[in-house]
Amino acid sequence: MKRHLTLALLGTLAVAPCAFAQDTNGSSASGKRFAVVGGVALNKPTGNASIAGTRADLDGEATSTLGASWFVNDNVAVEAWGADKAGYRVRTANGKVASVDAQPYALSGQYHFGTADKTVRPFVGLGYYQMNYDNETAQAGGALAGQRIGVETAKGAMGTVGADVTLGEHWFARGDVRYLHGKSDISVNGAKVGEAKANPVVVGVGLGARW
Repeated sequence: MKRHLTLALLGTLAVAPCAFAQDTNGSSASGKRFAVVGGVALNKPTGNASIAGTRADLDGEATSTLGASWFVNDNVAVEAWGADKAGYRVRTANGKVASVDAQPYALSGQYHFGTADKTVRPFVGLGYYQMNYDNETAQAGGALAGQRIGVETAKGAMGTVGADVTLGEHWFARGDVRYLHGKSDISVNGAKVGEAKANPVVVGVGLGARW
């Protein structure tokens, strides 16, 4: 999945100059029903975890993203969105104890304000996401060293706010913020020992094409 998202983003950036040249001043974005956006985002947990009664904080990182939308009309859209894996570092007061990869997927409905040709178009969205966790690894020399760690898939609501900047009939730039709310059980050697409430905020920018 990571390779596919990265290739899609690079492909979008590669063809953008040609598409900009083809757009004319008299063209309109109205009536376009499909859009694809490739970008980058910072996946930053805002919550924390509890492991055997010990509080642990989570650190995130930047990753690439890809979204595809179908517009019911010029204002209402349904979006499928996903991101590459982001590494979460798990830290307690005594230092790093583990790391885990987190990869979100989501489906949401969006409302885009104003006309399709408006220069700046704010939008809001609400949907459902899943955050898959894998590559759970205990830190060598840490409190969980040598233990087998598991983090359950998180599921829940996702809220989105953002804005598109029209660059032409077919192209636009996007900035958005997504909040993913949910929790996961944490297990060590197969036994539940705590809970993670990552509740990440994903802040992204991207380049989009519509047709």
